[in-house]
Amino acid sequence: MSDSQTNKPNNANSSSRPQRPAKARDRQGSGSKGSTPKRISIIAEPAVVRRLSSQRVIDSITSNGTIAATVMVLSALLAVVVANSPAHEAVEHILQAELSVGIGSLTVGMSVEAFINDFLMAIFFLLVGIELKYEVRVGQLRHPRQAALPMLAAVGGVTVPALIYAVLNWGKATIGGWAIPIATDIAFALGVMSLLGDRVAAETKVFFQTLAIADDILAILVLALFYGQSPNIAWCAASLGVTIVLWLMYKAKVYTAKPYIAVGAVLWVCMYNSGIHATLAGVILAFFLPSHSDVRLSNLRDWLGRKARDLDDKYDDDAHVLGQHDFTKAAVSVERVMHHVTPPLERVERSISTGVNFVILPLFAFANAQIRLVGIDLGSIVTDSVAQGVFLGAVLGKPLGIVIVTYLLVQIGFAKLPEHVTWSQVMAVGIMGGMGFTMSILISGLAFADPNQVLAAKCAILVGSVVAGASGLAFVHAHDALKGASK
Repeated sequence: MSDSQTNKPNNANSSSRPQRPAKARDRQGSGSKGSTPKRISIIAEPAVVRRLSSQRVIDSITSNGTIAATVMVLSALLAVVVANSPAHEAVEHILQAELSVGIGSLTVGMSVEAFINDFLMAIFFLLVGIELKYEVRVGQLRHPRQAALPMLAAVGGVTVPALIYAVLNWGKATIGGWAIPIATDIAFALGVMSLLGDRVAAETKVFFQTLAIADDILAILVLALFYGQSPNIAWCAASLGVTIVLWLMYKAKVYTAKPYIAVGAVLWVCMYNSGIHATLAGVILAFFLPSHSDVRLSNLRDWLGRKARDLDDKYDDDAHVLGQHDFTKAAVSVERVMHHVTPPLERVERSISTGVNFVILPLFAFANAQIRLVGIDLGSIVTDSVAQGVFLGAVLGKPLGIVIVTYLLVQIGFAKLPEHVTWSQVMAVGIMGGMGFTMSILISGLAFADPNQVLAAKCAILVGSVVAGASGLAFVHAHDALKGASK
């Protein structure tokens, strides 16, 4: 279609539409011809405008990964302080208090700590699953060749830490903790990396994000395969049945999020009783949330144009909003369609991301970092094979695995480093990969029944994460300083 055809006025539509009242036309603006039209606010109440402005500030804060990571770290530090204070017993009593969670007859009893670790963390895993699906659909994972290098580097970053831990605990009952140092906490690690600003290329951050996502996938598989309980066949069958219901809803193109959430809650109850770790229900639910819109986006602009003219015709300047039935009815139809423009996957992500980052993860950190060192021989923890395996696996094994695999793949010609990504930055990525806070703590609680072993693992996780983060920052600053001095 030519430009002259595109800009041609629709005379049929303009002649058939009634003219608006003069006072309504005048209200649009009284500027002279050619002057800039006055900006009109769609919000009538100044108080609402102020609240919306405040909300934008809050949104900018809650969407900041560095702030979210800082809140989680502060929660862990607060937990350590509380655990070694007179408040320890009161907090422990609260964490061990009994709760009931369920729907109808599907009710389970658990402690507050278990509620955080099993139920609330399932919501965290839902967010992780949504991010994984997003990457597969429109992110780095949609190009397998492009994502192959960081994904295979993640395999190295999982294998070497597990081997280091296994060597240090070979032949001991503690060998079951081999998976504790394999995880990278994506929120924590990317939050720390963001502190480097322009010192790290944007392509390096994408490389690290892809690596951390692949790391999450591997950690989820390990959790599902090696850290469940003895399976209950009946509940496993029920979990499979509920999963099939989710699949049928997806195939039936149900684009409303609430039914998926309701069925996902039932799936969690079934999996909690099945022996499979219940948090994985969140990942399964994310997999079935539709990532498409049921609105034909190519036609949306024309449809909105017709609706705008319809609303214009139905609006009555002299009527109260409660009396504008035709106008509000037409507005509701626009509201419903615009709600469905956003896919259910993105709607759910938007509704849970702030709660996960600023409520669930800080609660998890506080509940699981209750490391009481009063009366504990710190020397025995330092020499404990669990602590050594976890610490060395994360701080030494992660960078070795990531850098060696990346180097070998580049050397044999399988892949090449992305543009602007240097070997020094790959080393920084490897070092920061040792920050494995969230998933590592979760696995440590599943790997050991002995509280002393759990304590040793958690101490190593906290110290290892701090050392990995600080070492990564120091490495980049030192490299840049030496590079600048050599010029």
